[in-house]
Amino acid sequence: MAGPTTAQRGAPGRADTSARPPHIGPEGPRISRRALLILIGAAAALLTAFVIWALYGSSWFRVEKVTTSGVEVLTREEVEAVAATPVGAPLVSVDTDAMERRLRQKLPRIDRVDVVRSWPNGIGLKVTERKPVLLVEKGGKFVEVDAKGVRFATVDRAPKGVPLLELKPEPSASLRRFGGDRLLREAVRVTGDLPAAVAKDTEVVRVASFDAISLRLTRDREVIWGSGEDGAAKALILSALMKAEPKAGQFDVTAPTAPAVSGS
Repeated sequence: MAGPTTAQRGAPGRADTSARPPHIGPEGPRISRRALLILIGAAAALLTAFVIWALYGSSWFRVEKVTTSGVEVLTREEVEAVAATPVGAPLVSVDTDAMERRLRQKLPRIDRVDVVRSWPNGIGLKVTERKPVLLVEKGGKFVEVDAKGVRFATVDRAPKGVPLLELKPEPSASLRRFGGDRLLREAVRVTGDLPAAVAKDTEVVRVASFDAISLRLTRDREVIWGSGEDGAAKALILSALMKAEPKAGQFDVTAPTAPAVSGS
């Protein structure tokens, strides 16, 4: 009987690999790239779901307390009442921008406010109040004006150390051209340029026209300032004049290059 053919025996020197098991390296079975990407995606989805649940569904990150800082004239109670913080709501869902707008609209004394999330369960209200630099008397009360020329509050008593504005413009081209609001801003500009010692002693700021602004100081002294232009130069000259003539009654710095003193 004839023996097996060459084709049946297989090619010389070749092993039969049809039933070889998958290769297992020293690190264990290999995971295909596709399976690895599926595992990573599933883990990311689970993590995302957990984070969303923790932020919105759990009781871990919900508003429990409100803190207010920076108030001086306003009280914490009135600021927090207007803020209307949604206590018990998820901290991440609080509309801080809407709260800031509401506070500025309903409390004009607020110049700036930052509503911040204080993790894990708080809201912080950081308030900056407007500071009055001038007062306008109206009906026995006083309207406070800040350094931007904004009339922001009416009070029964004049705050100490804030000068009164006497805005009595003369009928002139200046008034027709600039108007009362512009003259008010010029008065504010002048108060911002005053030397600290002069500002402390200023009781009244008088505005007759754009270029006719004067100050009444303590001890019956007067400063003729002129327009609001060249404020820094006028402040330096005024300080020098007051040191040189401490008993003078009137100081004129309308023209900083040609100042004058009288009443000494």
